[in-house]
Amino acid sequence: MQRTVLLTGVDLASFLGHRDQLIADLESQHPAVAFHARDEVLNLRGPADAVIAAEQVVLEVLELARRSGPVSRLDVREVTRMVHDGNGPTAAQVLSAPILTVRGTAVRPQTRGQRAYVDAIDTHTIVFGIGPAGTGKTYLAMAKAVQALQRREVSKIILTRPAVEAGERLGYLPGTLEDKIDPYLRPLFDAVGSMMDPEIVPKLLASGTIEVAPLAYMRGRTLNESFVILDEAQNTTPEQMKMFLTRLGYGSKMVVTGDVTQVDLPLAASGLRVVSRILRGVEDIHFAELDSDDIVRHSLVGRIVDAYQTYSDTERAGNAGHSGRHQTPGESPQ
Repeated sequence: MQRTVLLTGVDLASFLGHRDQLIADLESQHPAVAFHARDEVLNLRGPADAVIAAEQVVLEVLELARRSGPVSRLDVREVTRMVHDGNGPTAAQVLSAPILTVRGTAVRPQTRGQRAYVDAIDTHTIVFGIGPAGTGKTYLAMAKAVQALQRREVSKIILTRPAVEAGERLGYLPGTLEDKIDPYLRPLFDAVGSMMDPEIVPKLLASGTIEVAPLAYMRGRTLNESFVILDEAQNTTPEQMKMFLTRLGYGSKMVVTGDVTQVDLPLAASGLRVVSRILRGVEDIHFAELDSDDIVRHSLVGRIVDAYQTYSDTERAGNAGHSGRHQTPGESPQ
């Protein structure tokens, strides 16, 4: 069977990519279909069912490109999966709405899980973004914070994270306090720089419009009219988590991000694990669960995360068979 799609309404060179990379991406997702592009015509040839499915993906990818610009390999993968699932809104509707544009590039969700996470930030005061590395938890939260500041929905952005992953060890590091905490806060500074004009960021930091500080600096404060992001929240203790959440002031929004599989605390329970049991079901608080399908790094990262999860589940089942449920020190039973 053969079908034809007209590639109109887009810049053809950008749409197809360097050396027709889009064609290679489509072929990797639809190995039974042959794709051939000539001028503004894309021909699809292969078994009828495979061609029909591939045609729908091409149409969705084309519409996505019309709405938000060049598409990536991840976009093709996600559109293919969403078309295969066949439920809910179209892939273009889910993926195309940008949060903001940075130096000509649209920052937008790239998976259905990421879209649900971003939508939850719009509709809730406190959102927990929980998932493995590479799922865009912090990046998308930062984009929403910059958007809120640009729209004057808040007067400042506050970015914080635990200053030490595995205990109070700053005293062993050389230099001033600023020198010691800089490595822990550097990822947040980098994220700010990637979202805004680099010339503006120092001015916003100097004026306090953007604040980047260790979690300990939040104690005793009330954070009004602020968009507050707590990163690496799996490395907070339950007491630190409670302290942070109770800083919430009027007109503010909080996003808490973390990966419960990468807790560095040696003895104490993770505040992120504990809070997910305490606050689920509380009105205006949302827990967004991201997984390996939402990883936007190399596809191998998703397979690594799945392999570790399978290993962890197997180990847990084996331990349960010998000694019952293992309880982390400091955690309360379910």
